[in-house]
Formats: sequence, C-alpha cells, structure tokens
Amino acid sequence: MTSSSFEKVQAAPVLATVRRLEERVEARFPGRGLHRVAGELAALVETVASSTASVRGRRSWLRPLSRFGIVAVIAVTTTVMVLAVRSAAIDAPDTGLEWIPLLESAVNDLVFAALAIWFLYSVPERLQRAGLLELLHRLRSLAHIVDMHQLTKDPERLRSSFSPTPASVPVDLAPDQLENYLDYCSELLSLIGKAAALCAEASRDPVVLDTVSTVETLTVSLERKIWQKIAVLNHVREAAAPEG
Repeated sequence: MTSSSFEKVQAAPVLATVRRLEERVEARFPGRGLHRVAGELAALVETVASSTASVRGRRSWLRPLSRFGIVAVIAVTTTVMVLAVRSAAIDAPDTGLEWIPLLESAVNDLVFAALAIWFLYSVPERLQRAGLLELLHRLRSLAHIVDMHQLTKDPERLRSSFSPTPASVPVDLAPDQLENYLDYCSELLSLIGKAAALCAEASRDPVVLDTVSTVETLTVSLERKIWQKIAVLNHVREAAAPEG
C-alpha cells in the first residue's frame, strides 16, 4: 500500500466495513429493520464508488476539452479585436463620437468572451455536481432513517421508577441488547459520513463540498444523541445493580 492510500478515503475499505456491520447486525438482531438499513447503505456505498470512478473518468477527458474551448474562445476574440482595431485604424472616424459604436462592440465582445470562458471552465464540475448531490441527498435521508430506528429506544424506560402510559412505546430489548443496538446505529451513522466523504474525493465543487460537510455534521450530531442514550443506559444499569 502506497503512502497516497492514506491521504484519502478509499471506497473498498468503507464498503468492507459496511458489509461486516451488516453481518453483525443480522447475527445479533435477525429480521430487524436495522439490518435492511445496513444493506441499503452497502448498496449506496457501491453506487458512490462506481459514480465517483465514472466522474473521474469523465473529468479526465472533459477538462482538456473545456480548456481547448477556452483557448479557442481567446484566440477568436483576440483575432476579432485585432481585425476591428486594424479596420478602425484604416478607416479612422472623423470625430470622437464615431468611435462609440466601435467601443461598445469591443466591450460586448469581451463580455461574451468572458462568459464563454467561465462557462467552459466550470463545465466539468457542473456536469458531475448533479449526480453527486443526488447521492448525498440519499445519504442524508438514510441518516434520518437510522435516527428513526433509534428514536424510540429510550433507556429511561428501563428505570424501575418509570411509569408507562397507554401510549408509551414498549422497549423489547434487554439492556445489553439495547446497548448493542444503539452502538450499531452509531456505527451506521459514522459510515454514512465516510460514504459522503467519498463524494468529496471526486469533486472540488464548493456546492458538493458544502453538502458533504452538512451530511457529516448531521451524522456527528445524531451520533452524539445516541451516545447520550448509552451513557443514560449505563447509569440505569449501575442503579439497578445490587450493592456489593
């Protein structure tokens, strides 16, 4: 493994970790919806890996083509400006007012040339933006789905002093199972953040990078909520443990 392998997030290790987590969830919680979420994340990581690879391939030939277009626009604009100046020098207007249309035409040519250059320069990034933003949107939705799975797993209901109501959601997991379940949710959220980071490896588009940062911030925030629940769960178990 080269040193460059440690300088960016690699798709293969992320996918292998997600697959392993999927197996762990299925082994401990067979038939649970969390296992299907892990499978969906694995499929999504595969999609991200293939999409980023195609993006890099497309960019490898789009970028030189766009740069060639920029050079062509500059060459054409320069040629037109030189011919216009030469023509004006030969047929020099008698008054200064007659130079105004020529100046307006030159300004318009320069503005249109600048717009064309900006468009051609940004084509590679803008063409890949839509696909990456779609993947990031799916990752963000998956993070909220993970949050929904852990939302009702409230360790406070395990306290002996807890008084349920008819509308209370029953906790169908033992304390140790609940801790494992919450831990798996935390791992899923962390891996969703890593999948978002894979999108950042394929683009330097500020919109894509900002969206990646948003997804990563979301997953960290949701993980923090889960670890707060795990801390409460540990307090509940300590309080229920018989005094030695």
